[in-house]
Amino acid sequence: MWLLDRMLSGIVKRGVLHVTYADGTEKAYGTATPGWAEIRIRFTDKGAPNFIARNPRLGAAEAWMDGRLTVEGDDVRGLIDLLRGNAPWEKGGDKLKASFWREQLQSILARLDRINWERRSRRNVAHHYDLNGRLYDLFLDKDRQYSCAYFTDPGNSLEQAQADKKAHIAAKLDLKPGQKVLDIGCGWGGMALYLHRVADVDVLGITLSEEQLAVARRRAQEAGVADRVKFELIDYREVQGQFDRIVSVGMFEHVGPPHYRTFFDKCRTLLAEDGVMLIHTIGRMGKPSTTDAFTAKYIFPGGYIPALSEVVSASERSKLILSDLETLRVHYAWTLDIWYDRTVAARAEIEALYDARFYRMWLFYLAGAAAAFRHGGMCNYQLQYIRRRDALPYTRDYIAEAERELRAKA
Repeated sequence: MWLLDRMLSGIVKRGVLHVTYADGTEKAYGTATPGWAEIRIRFTDKGAPNFIARNPRLGAAEAWMDGRLTVEGDDVRGLIDLLRGNAPWEKGGDKLKASFWREQLQSILARLDRINWERRSRRNVAHHYDLNGRLYDLFLDKDRQYSCAYFTDPGNSLEQAQADKKAHIAAKLDLKPGQKVLDIGCGWGGMALYLHRVADVDVLGITLSEEQLAVARRRAQEAGVADRVKFELIDYREVQGQFDRIVSVGMFEHVGPPHYRTFFDKCRTLLAEDGVMLIHTIGRMGKPSTTDAFTAKYIFPGGYIPALSEVVSASERSKLILSDLETLRVHYAWTLDIWYDRTVAARAEIEALYDARFYRMWLFYLAGAAAAFRHGGMCNYQLQYIRRRDALPYTRDYIAEAERELRAKA
């Protein structure tokens, strides 16, 4: 256990981590600090500490999932928050790294994992989004917005923040009645239905998830708008036609750097000469990196969080003008906190749908993601693109004005 002992001694400075090893040895790391938690963990077998120390991110997750590591009160969020909070991105970043050679191997594998051919993209999407729909009902808002909410007040409910997110995006699209809108990665149809309702536009939503497609089509039918809000199971590379507006929320993370140029070239072809495109994506505040092993293996195979430099350099080559950029720094942490709390409250139902190991995996995913947005290098970017420099008003005033109107209408 000496390797993990050394690692924890170097990481935990503020707050206290109490560890009980399988042989009964107890150690405390850190110093009691106002505003910082005291977390207690226990290892149930002697090999777990070394298993974690050799590959901290994946090892800790799997040890937690398999019950080799337990946390008092099942507070895995508190544990991750304590560790990540002691090594914030702004002050030098992550100390929870694997050995040099393991890092190199993971980097190579991660780069291969980013190659998302069409057939592979379908398989990767199905891995996450074709889970039992009841799971998403248990922790998302009623509209099933599975992306960063927009908190005009940190105390707002999830439902309010997700409604405000849709209004925020719609305002940036500068919609006009009768326009044709393409929603790339439409999820369960919430954004497409919202845009039609508030702006009287026709929307085509595309997805690679059969589960999402079925739900979205049913919702359009039930709303009586299936003639104007349509959904298709199709890859963005296969879409034909031209659209006045393009919106993509939470999908760009699944494109993969090898395909960024293809993505932007295709969007430029699909976007009308005076059109507007809005991409809402998770992003890195620093330089390009790799997807962590836990996320790639269990949550989003083929997924990759882009650095801003990667997105902009690809779009520049496609002659798209970046007309507006906004960085949402902590909104996703607040979103994930609520998802985590709802997941904990629904533990019995989730374990009935799957099993206890799945529940612990999902909890680790949400806790780790929240910590990455609160302390790590993750953020959300909203990038607005145009083909023609006079396609939008010359100041940002129109965004705030439209947003006020949309919130009042909602």
